[in-house]
Amino acid sequence: MRLTIAQVLPALDSGGVERGTVEIADEIVRQGHRSIVVSRGGRLVKKLIAGGSEHIDLPVGKKSVSVLFNVNKLVRLLVDENVSVLHARSRLPAWMCFLARKKIHTDLRPNFVTTVHGQYSVNRYSKIMLRGDRVIAISDFIYKYICDNYPDIDQDKISVIHRGVSATEFPYGYMPSADWLADWYSHYPYLKGKSVITLPARLTRLKGHEDFINIICEGIAAGLPLHGLVVGGASAGKQRYLDKLRRHVDETGLNNNISFTGHRDDLKEIMAISSVILSLTQVPEAFGRTVLEALSIGRPVIAYNHGGVSEIMRELYPAGCVEPFDTAGIVNKLKEFGNHSPPVKNSSPFTLESMQQKTLALYRGFYN
Repeated sequence: MRLTIAQVLPALDSGGVERGTVEIADEIVRQGHRSIVVSRGGRLVKKLIAGGSEHIDLPVGKKSVSVLFNVNKLVRLLVDENVSVLHARSRLPAWMCFLARKKIHTDLRPNFVTTVHGQYSVNRYSKIMLRGDRVIAISDFIYKYICDNYPDIDQDKISVIHRGVSATEFPYGYMPSADWLADWYSHYPYLKGKSVITLPARLTRLKGHEDFINIICEGIAAGLPLHGLVVGGASAGKQRYLDKLRRHVDETGLNNNISFTGHRDDLKEIMAISSVILSLTQVPEAFGRTVLEALSIGRPVIAYNHGGVSEIMRELYPAGCVEPFDTAGIVNKLKEFGNHSPPVKNSSPFTLESMQQKTLALYRGFYN
């Protein structure tokens, strides 16, 4: 049976939710079904369409009363395109999907799937993410969050489907090309011979940049030949935070020991030439895709042991786990690792193929 599956989310710009949407859309097409994505668009639309999916431009994530006027447009889309499965990946789009389905006769109403991608505030607005006929939790951590905060939910309808990365895109032992290396060191010649410690994270207080600066400071004071690399851009609203971090670096005398690269599209290459990648999130993350990407190519990671990141670390690199906010513990790990960090496990259950197969099986399960 050929299904028509519509995924709905605010936009297709960047981020784990957006990339996961495109990865599932590609698999829907590969398995012979029809894939539709509804959003206000973004830079991933071209990639989505190149994979054989269709994109419908509809501002389903705009936080305004006017968004309700799009419910009827969504109703027409679901009926006209004979959508079999409707998959909402965010709260406001989920509300729109819920309201649209109520307007459709039960004989024509699509099956409803929601994915809980994070620890939303616990209230009636967020509870819409549990109104799906089936609910996907992206980690055991998120499954526990759902059960702890919404004890009335039918736990049998929740499926844990971990996010995953492609072993083809992130092969174990990956190294950048000679051309990339030549270009990189032409811009950062002072990194040669240094132990490069990388924090790959957008500029926000939640990602632990201040802890990172303190760790590099303590490591330098302990005689370690470290250079800290902050890889991630600052949005317009975070420019003052970036300025604050730069002042902190200046005040601690680390201008020659910490570099800010801004946004980069070659994070895989940067992680591959890094000695260690850090994960210092101040609140537990739902999953931790960047951590998984680093470990997938065989690079050591030292991470605060909480949230979905701890699930990845326990499975692939327990040697890199440190108690949350223990910056001294991170420095001690860096001392231990030196030039001989423990090897990363060369196999992972968190694969893109597993995520895709389990999600498609869930879709088909409505019709088995």
